[in-house]
Amino acid sequence: MAPKFRDVDQSTPLLLDCNNNKRGRPDTADRVSNGNLVHIGDHDGKPSALEPRYSALLVDPVATRNLDHPTTNLDTLMHMLNGNLGTGILAMPDAFKNAGLYVGFFGTLAMGVICTHCMHLLVRCSHELCRRYGRPSLSYAEVGYCALDSGPTWAQPLAASFRRLINTFLIVMQLGLCCVYYLFVAVNLRELLDYLGVQVPILTILGYLLVPLVLMNMVRSLKLLTPTSLTASVLAIAGLAIAFLFLLQDLPHSTTVQPVSSWSTLPLYFGTVMYAFEGIGVVLPLENNMANPRDFIAWNGVLNTGMTVVVCLYSAVGFYGYIKYGEQAQGSVTLNLPNDHLLAQLVRLLMAVAVLASYALQFYVPMTIIAPVVTKHFRHRHCAEYALRVVTVLFTFVLAAIIPNLGTFISLVGAVSTSTLALVFPPLIDLLTQWPHANRPARPWIMLKDALIIAFGACGFFFGTAKSLATIFGASPGDGDIGSF
Repeated sequence: MAPKFRDVDQSTPLLLDCNNNKRGRPDTADRVSNGNLVHIGDHDGKPSALEPRYSALLVDPVATRNLDHPTTNLDTLMHMLNGNLGTGILAMPDAFKNAGLYVGFFGTLAMGVICTHCMHLLVRCSHELCRRYGRPSLSYAEVGYCALDSGPTWAQPLAASFRRLINTFLIVMQLGLCCVYYLFVAVNLRELLDYLGVQVPILTILGYLLVPLVLMNMVRSLKLLTPTSLTASVLAIAGLAIAFLFLLQDLPHSTTVQPVSSWSTLPLYFGTVMYAFEGIGVVLPLENNMANPRDFIAWNGVLNTGMTVVVCLYSAVGFYGYIKYGEQAQGSVTLNLPNDHLLAQLVRLLMAVAVLASYALQFYVPMTIIAPVVTKHFRHRHCAEYALRVVTVLFTFVLAAIIPNLGTFISLVGAVSTSTLALVFPPLIDLLTQWPHANRPARPWIMLKDALIIAFGACGFFFGTAKSLATIFGASPGDGDIGSF
């Protein structure tokens, strides 16, 4: 039986470039449901179903997006790398310390494959729901809304709440990433200044960083952020290349580290690795702004290419970093590098600038959610949005200043937000999106696969969050405190 459809609530903004996508809310809109073209929003306010034969005349809304400043495949790949090669990759040796060498290595590969598959699920469901609702693009939250709205009857009243839940997790994750980025830059700049003989408290460095961060986050266009993403990606790869010179020099034998760590620390490993796969929040905004969106999820497309590079780099940094530093691995591998070596300071500088440039991309996602909700109450919306951006950057400054431990906070953000957004919600949305197609032959296997991924993500969420909170509140004030002033 075909599900009952309702018109999509337009109150939640799309995660799109605010200067990019020209879409007003038309008086009429079409969508496709189970091969039927449904006409929504007649002038009398009553929906009317058109004949199924007219569905063949409908142009695919995904393929006909009207974008002022579409991004190329290369632009999107740079954003993809920039969105994933942040502070998480530098925390991989610390993650391997909590899992053991071989559990960490094969676990990272497996989780990389699962996360990439979930990204594919999210984009494919977005395309299906765009065709079903006649929309050129949907945000993560609207994908969740439409999936429930077109799903089983009992789930339809929960659609609006599910959308709010996704937006909440997105804001928490992305602002959490911004806080970690902020603190990471300050900590590494402090190490560099110490090398130069200048003693500066971290709080002072955080204050100085406010100026470039505020200016950089005045940019509202994703297309205009491409140069910063390109710069960040090049600097990050250069910094990692130099860091490997230290990791591979005088490398101990693999028997000097634990192949399998304690079960009690595995939740911390899960949280850190999930934090490292931090790109789930930018997947749909990037795909929504592409000139050729079909190239994003092709087998040799932007998503697979970018994630292959990312997973290989994560595994290599974690594997060799843990062998090199063992139980002394810190929350960022840059902090393990020798303080008296010029190349080590160059790595810190390169990674600090790369992460600083990446801040704007992570900041872009929560602003697309928060800004329309706040600015609608003001007459001068552009001025209100710029003021909101300044206030939000100040908010991340305050949070960065009070973070007690970078490594544990990374694990907490990963367990709370990234695990749900990357592992729980995409397969759940896939199940709901597939609901109208109950007669598909492979549906039982799809349901089993999605259910297993949801269970895996849910376990990681509960155990990872509990372990991270226990570590934060149970640690002594100076224990592993690289964020102290």
